[in-house]
Amino acid sequence: MKVSVLAQTPYRELPDDFESKYESCVTTPWSLVDTEKIHASFRDSLDQLMFAARSGFDGLAMTEHGQSSYDMVPNPSLMASALAYATDAESLDVAIYPVGRSLGKAKEPLRVAEEMAMIDGITGGRLMAGFPIGLAYDANINNGVPPIDTRARFDEGLALVLRAWSEKEPFAFNGRFSQHRWVNIWPRPVQEPPPVWITGIGNPGTMQYALENGFGFNYFGWFGIKTTGKRIFDRFWDMAEKLGQPRNPWRTSIIQTVCVGDDDADAERTYAKHVEYFFRKAFGAIPRERLFLPGGIALPGLQAIMRDPGDFGIYEELRTAGWQFLLDSGCVIAGGPDTVADQLIDICQEHGIGHLVAILQSGSMDRELTEKNTALFAERVLPRLRELWTDEDLPNHWWPQRLGGAPSLVGDTKKLEVA
Repeated sequence: MKVSVLAQTPYRELPDDFESKYESCVTTPWSLVDTEKIHASFRDSLDQLMFAARSGFDGLAMTEHGQSSYDMVPNPSLMASALAYATDAESLDVAIYPVGRSLGKAKEPLRVAEEMAMIDGITGGRLMAGFPIGLAYDANINNGVPPIDTRARFDEGLALVLRAWSEKEPFAFNGRFSQHRWVNIWPRPVQEPPPVWITGIGNPGTMQYALENGFGFNYFGWFGIKTTGKRIFDRFWDMAEKLGQPRNPWRTSIIQTVCVGDDDADAERTYAKHVEYFFRKAFGAIPRERLFLPGGIALPGLQAIMRDPGDFGIYEELRTAGWQFLLDSGCVIAGGPDTVADQLIDICQEHGIGHLVAILQSGSMDRELTEKNTALFAERVLPRLRELWTDEDLPNHWWPQRLGGAPSLVGDTKKLEVA
């Protein structure tokens, strides 16, 4: 199994009554911030990921959120480029994985192609490219994209990125949202091509898109993997079977908050208040109407939601969620090393998941506590996870070639030029 660490850059000192007065995106007042704490937040996030790289994890991941207090990274390429150089300088062969480069909001997708190609060049071919459709509040409210255009903009933008990476000669691109007389980016990626991942929350349209084009599918466990996992991954593998695709665990991934203590009691005593901070003041403090705007979900997705609204698990309860509730639903996997390893192995085996993206800094956790969590995971949990899927003789097309993967894509991106 491949295990990466994802670091967000949260503001860690929001007031106790934050979730009852404010939302964690779009309108969060800057007056709540002590600006001297910002530098520490960014430095700690970068240092956390370097600590993980030195501790033996397989990849380093970061994501993108605009105008939000729970993650102050508007462009993950900035974080990724710093980590690309630092890991190269220390000869740390880890994947660099911008999980979220939101093409649904991007008005310059060609720049995205260039940025990621540059990161692949700095690393010598260790890039994993993550492209979520994009959160509604970010694409539609922050960036003024009409909800009905988000998915079409994403499809066209990704088509442009992939062609820019792979075409051997300059070409013209005439899409609905982007028009270029010449496309001939410098540099191009070292990998031909880098592995591509699509992050989603269970929309069948997103799943089908990933399967038909050879992309990996990455699922957010924040909705409670114990309550949502079966319906999400059963849907994915049923769709794969209908499309004639093998049940290859390497093409699936989950983003999951994980807290490792000396034992179960220590985990609760050490992490509970910090994890509750995150789910109440960060993810749980995004109003539902900011996430699901009219027109932003295509018909297959709407039909799936109407048939089974459980895809969104316990979202409405997160603003007041307590530790035990978060454990029982699977929003967080926590406990002593054996408890954590057993649960993660069971989840990944049950749902056929070959990649884990672990969030080891949650909410208000400081640097010292994050390093404790990371070290315990690396020493006591990671060795057991590595044993998963070792008997499977299936290629990993969703991992960098330099690190042992065999990246490849299928599908005709040219057909997506005109939405």
